[in-house]
Amino acid sequence: MIVQNEIASIAWVGMGLVALGFAYVVSQASKPADAAQAQAAYATSNRLRRWLFAGLLIIGIAVSYVTLKPFPIPPQHAPLQAAQVVDVVSRQWSWTLSATQVKAGVPIEFRVTSADVNHGFAIYAPDDRIVIQTQAMPGFTNKILHTFHEPGKYRILCLEYCGLAHHGMLGEFDVVAADGARS
Repeated sequence: MIVQNEIASIAWVGMGLVALGFAYVVSQASKPADAAQAQAAYATSNRLRRWLFAGLLIIGIAVSYVTLKPFPIPPQHAPLQAAQVVDVVSRQWSWTLSATQVKAGVPIEFRVTSADVNHGFAIYAPDDRIVIQTQAMPGFTNKILHTFHEPGKYRILCLEYCGLAHHGMLGEFDVVAADGARS
């Protein structure tokens, strides 16, 4: 099941219902109405409006709960219980890591901050896909928790323009097999 496809289907059905509602209103607009019909239409529209609001409120709460329940950001003001901790400090135009070798299969807590301006901390896998990312901000430490499953050389690139040498802001670290031997 792909959640995006389910949500897109629900959105299409909702837009279709709204379009049908507009078509009905347009078709009824040209008909003359007497006072009793106008009063009945007003009461019906108020009732419909209340039910629609309640339904949208319930759907909004349900969608928020379903999408935010597996919230990927760990608590920022509590220990993350990671076996490995890597402190990361960014500065124009480099990354400083407290460890350049981490173990695969073991949770790693990255504590990311900046010494000067905002930077975008992104870890790229050996196949150049983004694994995880967060902001590096002066005066604040963002924590991210990740478990690497594939050994290899991982790169850190800045995702936020931070000055003239932004394009060269590169860091690297190795993920090794849990026994310490490279695969």
